Amino acid sequence: MTYNKKKHRNFIKSLLHEPWGGILLSLLLMAVGVMVSVKSCSSPVGGNGYEYVRGSGDTINVAIDYSPVSLYRYGDSLAGFNYEMMKKMAARYGDKVKFYPVASVREALDDLKKGIYDVVISDYPVIASQRKYFRFTEPVYLDKQVLISRDTTIRSRLDLAGKEVWVQPGSPAYERLFNLSREIGDTIYVRHDSIRSAEQLFLLTAMGRIPRAVVNEAKAIRLAKDYPEVDVSTPVSFTQFQSWVLNKNNSSLADTLNAQIKRFKSTDEYRNLVRRYLYFDPESAAVR
Repeated sequence: MTYNKKKHRNFIKSLLHEPWGGILLSLLLMAVGVMVSVKSCSSPVGGNGYEYVRGSGDTINVAIDYSPVSLYRYGDSLAGFNYEMMKKMAARYGDKVKFYPVASVREALDDLKKGIYDVVISDYPVIASQRKYFRFTEPVYLDKQVLISRDTTIRSRLDLAGKEVWVQPGSPAYERLFNLSREIGDTIYVRHDSIRSAEQLFLLTAMGRIPRAVVNEAKAIRLAKDYPEVDVSTPVSFTQFQSWVLNKNNSSLADTLNAQIKRFKSTDEYRNLVRRYLYFDPESAAVR
């Protein structure tokens, strides 16, 4: 996928004439395009496409979320805040990293538990309920969950009472909406069905295929630049630490990455990435 305004708009126009299944297939094909672009992630196998081969030795095997913030194609290059931060850290500290682009963070986390990956990188907040399953790195940046909608009657979180809201399967947004429904004393109908990515949620909302959804603010702001009819101003959560996720038993790698992240966040390289990708004041988006 070339994350480019003109091409992105043309892509959306073509989707408007497709059924729901066509949208899912198109987004999956874009993700495959990125996977093929990351040459170090795969090895060709006969005529059967690509097979992921785990890096050996001291290679850090990283599953990374295919999204406008973590990883996407820009022209002939790969870009994204998380992708570039990990690459710059690896170059600075002498690590070998192998990336595996993924469309489903939930599936990647399941594979992380099995030891298939060493790290899962996405816009994943540090939440207490997940600490019994995973290790979280030193926070990488600050973000929050926001509502995306074309519904002008939604003014605050209270207006979600009795409404349908879509999320990614396994997303922390599900837990947040469940707690929010208890706070406001009314049901919020949370759906996900075949949704796999935050970008998919945004595009379906922008096209009116689903009424509203919850994604992280950094992704929402990047996507909303081309779709001003989609409102992204209603917060669903407080500001949260965003971290990378490791296997619960991998304490040595966690210690190494934590030390590297702390040092890297004091550099101009980190501040430049925040300015470029997160569209916030670097002082407020960075975590010291």
